[in-house]
Amino acid sequence: MIAAPNGHAQNGLMDLLGVSDILFIIRGGGAVAEIRSNSLGIRRKEQWITIGDNDGPCHMHIDSGKIASARFVAEEKPGRTSYSVRFLDDDGERVLGAFFTKMYDTEGALSQDRKALYDGLSSKYGTEVYFTE
Repeated sequence: MIAAPNGHAQNGLMDLLGVSDILFIIRGGGAVAEIRSNSLGIRRKEQWITIGDNDGPCHMHIDSGKIASARFVAEEKPGRTSYSVRFLDDDGERVLGAFFTKMYDTEGALSQDRKALYDGLSSKYGTEVYFTE
């Protein structure tokens, strides 16, 4: 576990945006939004982090004050493992998920390059990060 200032959430998101084929997923109120990260920008105004361009085809606004922690998750599923970073609120509920896609080739073999990207970020930030004011 690592404790980090809340601005660290933006740094983590910036690092994730630098990785191709990250799928950001936001759930809430009966709706799900999925946004692929390829070439999306990021900026911050007060507590709000914006990913994407307001005038572009997609964007999202994230209230950084609602993100209390981030957790690197390797979840075993039938035949493969799902790799993600989950940004959680104070109650441990997911605010935003960042899923590493294209982790397996057509024969089902794990991409060592993609796994190394995930492991590198996990090593940089720690498997669990708690954000402070």
